[in-house]
Amino acid sequence: MRAALPVLPVAALIGAAALPAGAAGAEGGATPADAVSGLVVAGCAVRLLRLRRRPLSRTAAVVLGLPVAGVAVAAAGAVGAVAPAVGLTGLVRCLQVFVLVPAAVLLLVRDRRDLRLVAWSLVGLALWQGAVGVRQYATGTGASYRGEEIRAVGTFGAGDVMGMATVVSFGVVAAVGLALGPGPVRRRAVAAGCALVLLAPLAVSFSRGAWIATAVTCAAQLLLAGARRAVRVFAAAAAVCVVLVGGFGAGGALLQERVASITRVADAPDQSVTDRYTMWAAAAGMWAERPLTGVGLKAFPEYRDGHASLALSSGSDTDGAGASFRRQPLLSPHNMYLLVLAEQGLLGLLALAGGWLALLVCGLRRLVRVRRAPHPCGRGSGLDCALVGCGLLLWQLVDFAYADIGGPSTVLTAVVLGVAAWWALAPGEEAPR
Repeated sequence: MRAALPVLPVAALIGAAALPAGAAGAEGGATPADAVSGLVVAGCAVRLLRLRRRPLSRTAAVVLGLPVAGVAVAAAGAVGAVAPAVGLTGLVRCLQVFVLVPAAVLLLVRDRRDLRLVAWSLVGLALWQGAVGVRQYATGTGASYRGEEIRAVGTFGAGDVMGMATVVSFGVVAAVGLALGPGPVRRRAVAAGCALVLLAPLAVSFSRGAWIATAVTCAAQLLLAGARRAVRVFAAAAAVCVVLVGGFGAGGALLQERVASITRVADAPDQSVTDRYTMWAAAAGMWAERPLTGVGLKAFPEYRDGHASLALSSGSDTDGAGASFRRQPLLSPHNMYLLVLAEQGLLGLLALAGGWLALLVCGLRRLVRVRRAPHPCGRGSGLDCALVGCGLLLWQLVDFAYADIGGPSTVLTAVVLGVAAWWALAPGEEAPR
């Protein structure tokens, strides 16, 4: 415990995502996880002052500091479009998720053992949320879906239907990375078993975006670990999916219909897909109006009606999972790239997405070096950390095409970016000491 003490705040931050968000969190305000993230950042700063060491390398400071420029320009552009307090809230939120918490995670994770502890913490949280979600599906106490309260949402409630799907997806990706890397056979078998178990709650979350991002990421992890192993695992995974879908009974028809709807988003989209396309077009219209700096932080709702067509509905219905019926307004385009483009303009998107792309490229380069470099523990030692770091970042980048930040699970996005930053930017350990 003493050896793992510095990284325990990161594990505590992951666990805080399971705490009830409360009334403020349901309305998009601060959550207990946000408060814990502030304590983690403050504790990291105090630790650096006590150790009197250089916080970040030059490369890490540049990559993690890139979003600050775009956010600052967008915050200045928001003056007059929204209330000053709203613009300030957006500024703090962006700095928290994209700069401060990732930097704290990068500094608190010291070595690969710490990174594995963070990965197992994500798996543990996913198992807990998945168990709650499966129980909701089995007992009919989940969020409403097609008139039935069967949608698994975990402890996040009907107001954040993507929360449990995001947590479970992170757990699947982390477990797959731990299972594919070197290490004791028992540990790898446990990780593989956790990944298989988590497929059930991921399925009953009915989240198409999470399904797509998880499938793409796990396929990439398998290919990076070895093409021959990937072929065998692909065949086994296909068989498991057939068994899971066939074993859902009456709910299997809804699940199969949800899967089939992925291929019909262009031909016969449902209302949720139509709303998403309409908001994407509205975001593109805002960018065309102010291409360089955007309309300002948190200003998307103010400009939405002026750029959206009549196909946009008034909101989405939320019900079940212990909450009463509510009409939830559509306040974002559910696409992180388009949201940044609309609110922060081309400068903000280049700064933010450029930093993410730099993390991915640096992480993949280090992954290749790890696979090739000799090591006292055997060739490819540390491959599990590489697959976890690159996999989590890849999942988030793919999911951002269907979702954006918001809700209690947003803090986990910051943790994921910090894990990816540690693998990509921390000093390497590929060569023997």
